[in-house]
Amino acid sequence: MVPVIGRHVTGGVTWLHVELPQRPNGATGWITKDGTVPLARPWRIVVDVSSRRAVAYRGARRVRSFRVVVGKRSTPTPLGDFFVTERVRQPRGSELGPWVLATSAYSNVLQEFAGGPGQIGLHGRTGLPAPLGSASSHGCVRFADRAISWLAARARPGTPLVFRR
Repeated sequence: MVPVIGRHVTGGVTWLHVELPQRPNGATGWITKDGTVPLARPWRIVVDVSSRRAVAYRGARRVRSFRVVVGKRSTPTPLGDFFVTERVRQPRGSELGPWVLATSAYSNVLQEFAGGPGQIGLHGRTGLPAPLGSASSHGCVRFADRAISWLAARARPGTPLVFRR
């Protein structure tokens, strides 16, 4: 599931300009429309890194706001337009809380982290000591466990996500 940001028709073939979940952040590519299935995503998530708040929108309506933990100065949360790539249920007692929403964003500082590719996630904070409203993560956005569970029930792959200052 990738967001379509443009279209072009040439020689009777419709090409879709899409956002890609890879490095560098903001990567795009072209695919043919053949075999694709358009889906609308009613939810959108906006994370304001400066105020350390995330807001969930359904259409244009602001539905919920959450205090979050964002990246610290040395490993900041990258800014830009991204999307949710997958929802991953975590085992009971995981320090990442009950859910991780993997995103199309990657750290601009860490090429890898904990054996992974430096991909930015939205997740809970069970066992992670930094308080909500702080800037102390490696770039991921941490939510209260109840908040990430609420969000995971709504944010499906392809859900737009904005990290802004």
